[in-house]
Amino acid sequence: MKKAMLVLKDGTVFEGYSFGAEGESIGEVVFNTSMTGYQEILTDPSYKGQIVVMTYTQIGNYGVNDEDVESYGGPKVEGFVVREYKDYPSNWRAERSLEEYLKKYGIVGIQGIDTRALTKHLRDKGAQMGILSTEDLDPVSLYKKVLAHPDISEIDHVSAMMCKEPYMYFNKEGAPLCVVYDYGVKLSILRNLKRVGFSVYVVPGKTPAEYVLEMNPSCVMLSNGPGDPQILSYALENVKKIIGKKPLFGICLGHQLLGLALGGRTYKLKFGHHGGNHPVKDLKTGRISITAQNHNYCVDIASLKDQVRLTHKNLYDGTEEGMEHVEYPIFSVQHHPEAGPGPNDALDVFERFMEIVKTS
Repeated sequence: MKKAMLVLKDGTVFEGYSFGAEGESIGEVVFNTSMTGYQEILTDPSYKGQIVVMTYTQIGNYGVNDEDVESYGGPKVEGFVVREYKDYPSNWRAERSLEEYLKKYGIVGIQGIDTRALTKHLRDKGAQMGILSTEDLDPVSLYKKVLAHPDISEIDHVSAMMCKEPYMYFNKEGAPLCVVYDYGVKLSILRNLKRVGFSVYVVPGKTPAEYVLEMNPSCVMLSNGPGDPQILSYALENVKKIIGKKPLFGICLGHQLLGLALGGRTYKLKFGHHGGNHPVKDLKTGRISITAQNHNYCVDIASLKDQVRLTHKNLYDGTEEGMEHVEYPIFSVQHHPEAGPGPNDALDVFERFMEIVKTS
């Protein structure tokens, strides 16, 4: 096996073996605690700009197929890190191995490193930029490269992940029309909007609000997406123009953009939330849902003063996971309710959005 190396921005070095494509990639290194769903994780556009470490030890054992994707065009991660790669998948739905999939799309992977030690390091020191290489195995050289690279918070990855042209995802006569701002939307979000009865029209994240309002949709949804919401000035300006004019629903990055557009602030978590097992409490009902999560930033609800009510709370660390406006038909959640990958506990938020639209 060919050697590979991962070097973090703080100088920590991990040596292992290459799998997937050969080459070199730089990204923010984060860990994901999901036990399954690596294909959905790889294709989640919210991971653009990041190198993902899987904490589960054996990855690749059920292969890859053409159906279990969260976006078109292959993986969106910058690199993939696993403890033990399984080269012989055993699943009737498998169409190719994980390694073949990564090679096809040029994604560099590393296996055979102590992912437990790496995860503990990221928990202690925080998520940070790193470089993964199968070509340059000089730690000093790699360290210099990662130091010279911009931080993920300085790069607009949303522009690369959004669709290029508007498109109708699903149209049903008489159904309320939901316009989705695509900042890197997951396919399962669109599927669930269709499931609860919406016609769904998707527009690029830079689409002027005037264009959307001229369509006179029943509602607008702000999607998930990668990176720091504070640098997305074009998105913030559009959201501000829609507030109070149409029912709004935000998921993850969309939630953060709503918080900023309402005059609040966001902050970065130490190592983020990435996994399929986060308990979130609905403060209205007391119900606890196990949720899928993928974010590094949170909204400071207190910074919004009396404009919103807190609706959801993460029971792991107490971070705020949802809000609703006290006056307008607007609400948002930080977690990924569509469960791609993950549990289905939180799917009710899509039904809730439909009820809000019907009664507005």
